[in-house]
Amino acid sequence: MERLEIRVKEIRGRCPVFKPGDRIIVEGPEIKLDESDALCTHALASLLPYMVALRKGVKPEEIGLGKEGKAYVQCPDPGKPYTDGGTVIFEIKVIRNEGKEGVEGGEGGR
Repeated sequence: MERLEIRVKEIRGRCPVFKPGDRIIVEGPEIKLDESDALCTHALASLLPYMVALRKGVKPEEIGLGKEGKAYVQCPDPGKPYTDGGTVIFEIKVIRNEGKEGVEGGEGGR
């Protein structure tokens, strides 16, 4: 089963949810809340389409999101002078976990 590690690479401005180094762990279709530091709905909206593509084996380079197997996605909050917040840059890395089979492997779902 594919496992994604999404790490906060950089914050430009102020983010009330994340700090640098925070991570979100995704395994198959599940966000592993017990292994994740924080979760933001604004960031999730930006991350979701790429999480699915990367889980399905699309390389970050193929969709113009990164290099060396890492994808980079940005939170939609533009920060000053438009909002009181700031934008977060996320680094997404695919980690293969061969010990489990996902839905795609024929386990039949949950």
